[in-house]
Amino acid sequence: MKPIEDSELILNGDGTIFHLHLNPEDIADNIILVGDQNRTDVVAKNFDTIDFTIQNREFKTITGTKNGKRISVISTGIGTDNIDIVVTELDALANIDLKTRLPKTEHRTLNLVRIGTCGSVQADIPVGTPVVTAIAGGLDGLLNFYKDRNKVSDLELEKKFQEHTQRSPLLAHPYFVESSPVLLEKLSKYRKGITLSAPGFYGPQGRVVRLDIVDADINQKIETFEYKGLKINNYEMESSAINGLGRLLGHNTVTVCLVIANRRCHEFAKDYRNAMPNLTADIVDILTK
Repeated sequence: MKPIEDSELILNGDGTIFHLHLNPEDIADNIILVGDQNRTDVVAKNFDTIDFTIQNREFKTITGTKNGKRISVISTGIGTDNIDIVVTELDALANIDLKTRLPKTEHRTLNLVRIGTCGSVQADIPVGTPVVTAIAGGLDGLLNFYKDRNKVSDLELEKKFQEHTQRSPLLAHPYFVESSPVLLEKLSKYRKGITLSAPGFYGPQGRVVRLDIVDADINQKIETFEYKGLKINNYEMESSAINGLGRLLGHNTVTVCLVIANRRCHEFAKDYRNAMPNLTADIVDILTK
């Protein structure tokens, strides 16, 4: 097996991975992912100790302990493009020898739990409700760049979603990947459903500001879609890539989001930041029991 070329897996002069500026020993097996770099501090307030902190651009990492167990929190920024960077580099830290540039013989499995915010598309999910992603649907197309995407995707769900929504052929082909059963069981207290990850905040999520969108009825179609007893609960912008790349790379993944907007009822929770500390504290405790 040939070593991975310098141009393909880029390291900094100090040997750390290119974007995250981390060494393998800097991350725990349990990692919370947040979009906002300022939210890393909100999460880390729940740690018993903080042993390591570093930031490069929007990527901030804090590693410490809770209940005697190591835990990390990392900010990813917004979008599946950033998730491509973060998940790929975390896997490289876990499963590639950065000195020889060869995959390690023993696989290290990471537990990646995203805590974020979202918009609900169901009238009966009020703002302030935490929802967990049982299946993440990607409207972004990121996983389509990777071989074996069909092996981790629910192809029947793809087909039914396409038929139901009649998406424009100009849009990226959607993909749907289940979250980790192990992590879903840990988070069973939260309402579960299908989450859609969009490649933008406005038009891709059916919002109209000054530009018309290709399907003015898309959110009504999404609201009425159902698959094996699961409805589409919410929109956000990262979970599809986390589930897709995580499954391909052999990691456990799940997303929990706080609903801050109900698209069906046209409501927005202006004080949602006050509710986020309680959710993050709960997730930290669940992961470190």
